[in-house]
Amino acid sequence: MKIATFNVNGITARLPRLLEWLAESAPDVACLQELKTSDETFPLQAIEAAGYGAIWHGQKGFNGVAVLARGTQPVERRRGLPGDPDDTHSRYLEAQVGDLVVGALYLPNGNPQPGPKFDYKLKWMQRLHEHAATLVGLDAPVVLAGDYNVVPTDAVRDIYSPKGWQNDALLQPESRDAFARLQALGFTDALATLHGDAAMYTYWDYFRQRWERNAGLRIDHLLLNAPAAARLKAAEVDRFIRGREKPSDHAPVWVELG
Repeated sequence: MKIATFNVNGITARLPRLLEWLAESAPDVACLQELKTSDETFPLQAIEAAGYGAIWHGQKGFNGVAVLARGTQPVERRRGLPGDPDDTHSRYLEAQVGDLVVGALYLPNGNPQPGPKFDYKLKWMQRLHEHAATLVGLDAPVVLAGDYNVVPTDAVRDIYSPKGWQNDALLQPESRDAFARLQALGFTDALATLHGDAAMYTYWDYFRQRWERNAGLRIDHLLLNAPAAARLKAAEVDRFIRGREKPSDHAPVWVELG
């Protein structure tokens, strides 16, 4: 089973790229982030024509997550994280596909920091930690897939150069500690596990020729519980999508479970 995550940066604007990727990479499950569209304007017809069932949690203009399943209909388990009934952001959607439990997440960026946006990011990460603790021990494979907006370390595998990013919310010690504590629950970082120190960037800003210079960041992650990690066969970044016309600033990332 191939499970992927892709921040599309606007599903309406990037629909040609998304459909191309679905046809070429053929993931069994695809978690999408930053739909930037309402529930009513989600392009279900085009996605179903591509052979995928879908559930989605939209929000006009920003945020929004979806789970697609090839040849079947994902079953919704949860919409939104518990812990804050006043949080109206569409950032988490959990589904069952066969024996797989998948959480599609779009973690807050947190900039500028310090400030209320960074505080919201850390509170959201704590809520994710508490919910993930209820999932990690399931007998079923669990994959938490999405744009975490966290660069885990200063190593080359995670960032082309930390210089110039030191004040960014993505690199703050609090963000990194929250990500590390999430893994410490018993989740495996699939890309890091299979690729070691190799640079596996998933995001390249549109500015300063960062794509052309491979000046990227690793902020899209797939975290696996023990039953999923035991089946881990491969993990890759579909970089080719980032190099096409009018792309997202993210590339899809996927794992293959045996």
